[in-house]
Amino acid sequence: MKFTVVGAGLAGVEAAWQIANAGYKVTLVEMKPVRFSPAHKSEYFAELVCSNSLKASRIESAAGLLKEEMHLLGSLTVDTARSCSVPAGGALAVDRDIFSKNVTEKIKAHPNITVENRVFDKIEPEDDEILIIATGPLTDGALFEEIRKLCGDYLSFYDAAAPIVSAESVDMEKAFTASRYERGGEDDYINCPFNKEEYESFIDELINAEGAVLHDFDVYEGCMPIEKLAKRGKDAPRFGPMKPVGLIDPKTGHRPWACVQLRRENEKGTMFNLVGFQTNLKFGEQKRVFSMIPGLENAEFIRYGVMHRNSFINSPKLLRSDYSLRANPNIFFAGQITGVEGYMESAASGIMAGINAVRRAKGEESLVLSENTMIGALSAYISDESVKDFQPMGANFGILPPIEPKIRDKKERYAALAERSLKEFKDIV
Repeated sequence: MKFTVVGAGLAGVEAAWQIANAGYKVTLVEMKPVRFSPAHKSEYFAELVCSNSLKASRIESAAGLLKEEMHLLGSLTVDTARSCSVPAGGALAVDRDIFSKNVTEKIKAHPNITVENRVFDKIEPEDDEILIIATGPLTDGALFEEIRKLCGDYLSFYDAAAPIVSAESVDMEKAFTASRYERGGEDDYINCPFNKEEYESFIDELINAEGAVLHDFDVYEGCMPIEKLAKRGKDAPRFGPMKPVGLIDPKTGHRPWACVQLRRENEKGTMFNLVGFQTNLKFGEQKRVFSMIPGLENAEFIRYGVMHRNSFINSPKLLRSDYSLRANPNIFFAGQITGVEGYMESAASGIMAGINAVRRAKGEESLVLSENTMIGALSAYISDESVKDFQPMGANFGILPPIEPKIRDKKERYAALAERSLKEFKDIV
């Protein structure tokens, strides 16, 4: 049986890794550097675009549980990320260049993986070929049209990335270093505190700033541009990405009215990104408005925020829980194009697609994980035919079946859900 994986993003490299480690030859087709999407700049695989954070590390968190499950399945990206992490409090964040470089080197060094750098624009699998499409949410051109012909109902939304500033340009006379609730190292985050007057002036300018695109976007909730969030209500950012809870300004001894957190972007700590500040403002407007943030008056913007189109298929109508196409079980989809939302969620879907592609080739039943596991619950969500208004979904405890009797304390409940998941998971693998 011949295996082809299209796309060397997080999902694609995981799928190829699983197939290769099962002892099969696999071709990984990647269009970079022949062609780049509007959001991708690096020639390396598994490029991180929106953020360098892979979310929480604690197993008692949804994101942490997901990563532990992936590790148990032999994840390439989780183990690589852990080996090149940068301080980020309770989160697993990486130096994105080192991470992508290391993933690329491991893929290219595997004797069972052949990399082809070319544009894949025709879905015509051979009779003895299993195809995994992991081209990501920015798929366009001829391949976009091929997928639309194959899948019919095709949906779109828009995604945004936050700006990055140089660490040395932050005015530390106004900003301070601390992790929320003192979790992690003292210098994992730089915090820019607002008083009430500063916050209200900032929000007024943010709401009235000029966007790069005039029409309204259908934006996934987790990537809401900060200016669109502010238009929902002046206090909305203060209860979202600008929330001050868990932080004390050492200069005042009190919690700020609002706060912008900057998270370390690279291992050397020379760059920081504005957490939760995905934006669609024009570059000049970003410079003007974001320079109103206390401590960023003279900030050097290394990269401005950008917005790009993300697309996903109507998976509940099209895919089985093993990520194969209902109409053709030799064709699999993986990654954000399936409607899983997030770096690690995408990678996890690639793991499952790779495992089940091998099982398909061997004539075995697909591996369908219990819905008590985070990976199993995500697989069930994207393949639930009863879903009417399908929207992207990231890892969260809300998609897991509840524990009975109900545990009222949230921390205890999450810990119990994680314990149940890993117990079932280890019995399976």
